[in-house]
Amino acid sequence: MQLDFSYLVRTFWLCVKAIPVTLEITIVSLLLAVIPALVIALCRIHHIKVLEQLGRVFVSFIRGTPMVLQILIVYSIMPSLLNSFVKNTGLSINVFELNPIIYAFVVFGLNSAATLSEVFRSAISAVPRGQVEASLCAGLTPFQTFRRIVLPQAAVSALPNLCSITVILIKNTSLAFMMTVREITAVAKIEAAYGYNYVESYIDIFIIYIFVCLAVELIFKKIERRVVFAGVRRAKTN
Repeated sequence: MQLDFSYLVRTFWLCVKAIPVTLEITIVSLLLAVIPALVIALCRIHHIKVLEQLGRVFVSFIRGTPMVLQILIVYSIMPSLLNSFVKNTGLSINVFELNPIIYAFVVFGLNSAATLSEVFRSAISAVPRGQVEASLCAGLTPFQTFRRIVLPQAAVSALPNLCSITVILIKNTSLAFMMTVREITAVAKIEAAYGYNYVESYIDIFIIYIFVCLAVELIFKKIERRVVFAGVRRAKTN
């Protein structure tokens, strides 16, 4: 088999132009997932009735089902539900003309929320109970204790896992082509379909995903070093 290097180079740069779409899905999905994940984690830590059980069911469902299935469910059911809602409210919106990236935000946001909730739960639980009790005895309110004592330490503990989740999410966005989102993999598949140059296209996206994921890992390492260094400086100052 002989590779078509001219096609490989041309498609490579076309796929590079789709990197912003992949990063947009990743960043928006993570941002949408942070608050629900934190709420689920806190409900499970403090054993809030009903909410704790709902959180468990949600996490188990997301972690126990393939992402492909989640995409099929959301992409096939959500437009119809939105269309019914729009008709009932009398809004003049054509749901079927919405940018499909919205559905990608929903799928990957829900998936990230389930995963992040477990990361947050373990990171918050890792903060020594004695520090919490000491801050409460010192006159801080529970909210101040969480914001000033628990959250900063939990954030440091969660960074390595957050990096892993981000890298996994970047790779999982390759499934967004099922929702007709033109991210890296979708662009490569579309270009390959014209001349059946699938091998060259797969080589292109293989290289791109490696570099993008390595870049993200380096960014998180720098953030982790700065956070740890700032913590050490603060401890010496105190």
